[in-house]
Amino acid sequence: MSGSDGECQSSGMLSKNQLLHLFDRFAFLTSQPEVKKRIADAVDDKQEAVAVTTAIQEEIFLEMGVASCSVCDRISILSTIRVVTLISPSPSPPTYGNDREELACEEAELGPDNFAGKMEMQLKLQEQQLEMLKHMRKFHLDDQSTILENLHQQMEAANFDDESSVFSVEQIQDIVRRRVTPVFRLR
Repeated sequence: MSGSDGECQSSGMLSKNQLLHLFDRFAFLTSQPEVKKRIADAVDDKQEAVAVTTAIQEEIFLEMGVASCSVCDRISILSTIRVVTLISPSPSPPTYGNDREELACEEAELGPDNFAGKMEMQLKLQEQQLEMLKHMRKFHLDDQSTILENLHQQMEAANFDDESSVFSVEQIQDIVRRRVTPVFRLR
């Protein structure tokens, strides 16, 4: 992974293999108890968790034989990853290293129990959203559009709170019923 003759790579773009190694290694390290403790200890000491995860990434760069990156280089790397992901023919988007970084920081800030609870709630919410989408597919495309418009309005009104991103079966049926049965007013 390093430059020729054991030299440190100090310029140029990271290769796809180097990026994959960076993200795989970072995901592995941030799943280790001692690294989780290192991040949590930093948070307890009123330090930013992201400072520790950045230091971990820098350590990985050094392991790879890549010179320490400046802030501009890091932004460039992440921008390149996002662009490559946008034009990638892959059917499923890859998990960015910074997604893993955000999770590691959040776990350190919330603590293991609260983080596990939050992840469990997120999983339940995603399951509810999936069930809602499965139910929506039973309706005509125009009805689906109306349901999504109503969902967007609900989410906006709730300031995009997670709980507002789901409709019950009854709510969906009511939306569709209102769409096809106009309300007439007597004069």
